[in-house]
Amino acid sequence: MSERALQESASLVDAFEPVVILYCCQWCSYAAADLAGAMRLSYPPNVRIVQVPCTGRVDILHLLKPLEHGADGVYVSGCLPGECHYVSGNLKAAKRVAQVQKILESVGVERDRVGIVYNSASMGPQFAQCCRDITERVRAMGPMFAGVERKLEA
Repeated sequence: MSERALQESASLVDAFEPVVILYCCQWCSYAAADLAGAMRLSYPPNVRIVQVPCTGRVDILHLLKPLEHGADGVYVSGCLPGECHYVSGNLKAAKRVAQVQKILESVGVERDRVGIVYNSASMGPQFAQCCRDITERVRAMGPMFAGVERKLEA
């Protein structure tokens, strides 16, 4: 690879802003996001929050399709373990996330592009920090499909 091509690829990586989809439980995690906003806490704008009734409703396809369409990471943010309003929704979500991580690994994609975190409604500052941590984790992995036009933008 020529020196110019190396410089161009390095500048693309430096300018990379990941697109992260974050499925949030309406009872806990979405309320934590709302609290973070009310407290005027900032978190990366490239984290796209999708409110769901319960993380137990997040299916394997909900985790894989955004990656197919250009997202660089997909995470689920559910109620704290033992605190799910629907008893075991967060446990179901954790199992699905683990399944998708195995699928990604089997096709040579970093398993940490998909993950699960837990927040309660009173955890606004922790939610904002969680979003920053996820974004940095995904940024460190680089673009999902380098050099391919994506349907989602940061």
